[in-house]
Amino acid sequence: MEMIIRRFAGTFILVSLLLAHYHSPHWLWFTAFVGANLLQSSFTRRCPLETILRKLGVGGSCCAAPASKSGAVSGGGH
Repeated sequence: MEMIIRRFAGTFILVSLLLAHYHSPHWLWFTAFVGANLLQSSFTRRCPLETILRKLGVGGSCCAAPASKSGAVSGGGH
């Protein structure tokens, strides 16, 4: 989950910087929003993107299932 959030944040920052350069400097407000969100989540350990991703079923038990399944398969074969 942490890797996905970092990828989203990095992508949003780079895209907003490109938009600020080529379209309008007002896109820097979006860059500031992403940065502020990262800063507040470091203190509160609450990330809105993580909440959204969990509600969409990303991460959590769906990611843990293949690891336990592969462990059961290799354990049953011995």
